[in-house]
Order: sequence, then structure tokens, then C-alpha cells
Amino acid sequence: MTGTATSEPPVILFDPWPRSADLIFSPAMRTRFEALGTVVGLAESAGGKLPAEFVDAHLARAVAIVGQTDMDAQRIARAPHLRAIINVEGNFTQNIDYAACFARGIQVLGIAPVFAQPVAEMALGMAIDLARGITRGDQLMRAGQEQYGLAGNRSAFTLHGQTMGLIGCGNLGRALIPLLAPFRPRLLIHDPWLPDSLVRELGGEPASLEQVLGQPRIIFALAGVTEQNQGWLDRDRLATIRGDAIFLLMSRAGIVDFDALVDLVAQGRFRAATDVFPVEPAPADLRARQVDGLLLSSHRAGGLASALAAIGEMVVDDLGLILADLPPQRLQPARRETVGRWRNSPGRSYAPGTRL
Repeated sequence: MTGTATSEPPVILFDPWPRSADLIFSPAMRTRFEALGTVVGLAESAGGKLPAEFVDAHLARAVAIVGQTDMDAQRIARAPHLRAIINVEGNFTQNIDYAACFARGIQVLGIAPVFAQPVAEMALGMAIDLARGITRGDQLMRAGQEQYGLAGNRSAFTLHGQTMGLIGCGNLGRALIPLLAPFRPRLLIHDPWLPDSLVRELGGEPASLEQVLGQPRIIFALAGVTEQNQGWLDRDRLATIRGDAIFLLMSRAGIVDFDALVDLVAQGRFRAATDVFPVEPAPADLRARQVDGLLLSSHRAGGLASALAAIGEMVVDDLGLILADLPPQRLQPARRETVGRWRNSPGRSYAPGTRL
């Protein structure tokens, strides 16, 4: 009937690969999610990305898309009721025509904030491990080669009062800074997307990349990959890190010349830790596996069940607000000025039951 208000529930297209409904929703949160409207794709997305024909068949009625669905301008034009696209993988990749979304007022949101706290905790833990030689000491003890007292701490140092450097200070950097506060560090922060005044408000000193690499005893590489910083930390820049420093790669491998990093650590130029790799899963013959002084973590810093469950909660909270004509509060919005610059790799499924 024309001229009357429709009572049909909103259609929500669910296309979460490489995640799944069971991974991000508790039973109670899934109930809340399904109560928001007619969710299509729950069963069809269980084994991977939704087929293109399935997506195309539902675009005309879709009010929201939850997932990483490819959305070019033509598809967006065929979705006249679309109000939100919620990326539940974590990266703003270039599979969406963001300009078309902004022109239509379509909200594009990401779940990156959910990982900030767990990754920050892991970064601190790995820094303490490297600084105090915890894993190295355990290995020596098991091999019967341990040294006691001062003799076992020749290269160890305390974090207290050290100069620390942050390369990038987005969600992850801002979660890490409070964790570092009890150590009373001097914080040098390099982030070309932040004004100096904000860096100072966060408790840091604005610094050049050269200063953040060359001066601190502890360096945290926390930046995502953009068109400006791919391979940014090349061999020459990494070689300026002081010999008694530790370097922690906690964001994306793409900002570093990874082979150069491994070479320099193998040469004993400095110690390092990484939670990310250029190819994942890492090859069995990856040279980094054999390098002493390089602490390895298999991209697991943010992969906690509690963090993944928080994705579902954030999605339900913000989608509920959007459907009530209110602004989202929990997820990270894509910014018109910067979203086109991101070059982070899209997520991938590793093995059954191990999706990040």
C-alpha cells in the first residue's frame, strides 16, 4: 500500500569472513543482534565470504552490512536503504568506494579499538621480557647454562625512568601510554597525523622519526600501514637504533623492511620482538625462527576470546544506535581524509578454529 509506513524489520546483511557469528557473538549477544532486524547470511557465511549473487540479491533491502563485503559504487547505488557498513575484521581496506559512502551519508565503522588494550598489554609484556631477559633466562636454565645474580643480568635493564619511543599513537599507542606511566618514562612520540599539542596532552614529546629511533632504550612500532609509510623503517633507519635498545613491532609488518630487521638482530645490533610477519602463517623455514635476540609471537597479541566477544557487543551497541537515528559511540569511523591512505592487508583465516 502506497503512502503508508512500512512495518517490515530492517534487513541486515551478515558477511563477517574471516570471522564468524560463533566467534564474535555470545549466545545472549547473538540474540540481541538478531532482534535488531532480519539478519540474512548467518548460515551462508559459515564457510567463508558470502557468494556475490547472494549479496546482490539482498542489496536492495539492506539497511546495514556487517562484514567486509566488496562494495563498489555500483553496488552502493543498488542499496538505496543502506545506512551502515561495519567492518568486523579490523582493517579499513580498499574494497569499498568510501567516497560514495560519504556522499550518501553511509556510516563505515571498524572494530580496531577492541584490540588496543590486549595488544598494549602484550607489548608491555614483551618489552619487560626483552629488557629483563625472561625467556632467554628460562632457555639457559633448561639447558643447564644459567648464571646467577649480576652475572645473569649483563644485558638486562629496568624499564623505570627509561626514554621510550612510540612510532604511531592511535588506538594502540593511547592504550599503551597508561600502562607505561608507572615506569615514569620519557616518551618520544612520532605520529605525523597528530598535532604537537595533542602529543603533549598524551604525556609525550613530539619527535622526529630519527629521534624516536636513535634516542630511546625501548621503541614501540605501533603504526598501521599507509601509502606513505610502507617499508618506512628500512635498513638505514633501523641501523640507527642504539645497540643497547629493544625494538618491538606490534602493529603491521608492512611498515618495516622485515629482512633488514632480522639481519640487524642476527648481527647483534639490538634486540627485538615481533607479533606480526610479512606472510602469515609464517613459513616453516622463516629465518627469524633461528635468530637469537628476536622474541617471536604468532600474531596472537589481540586474539583473546574476550576481545573477540567484545566485537559482537560493539556491533550490537552501535548498530542499535544507528537504527534508532542516533550516532554510533563505540566503533571507529572511517575518516574521509585518511581512509583512502590505509594499506593494511585484509584479514585471513588460518586454520579451523584459529581465525584472528
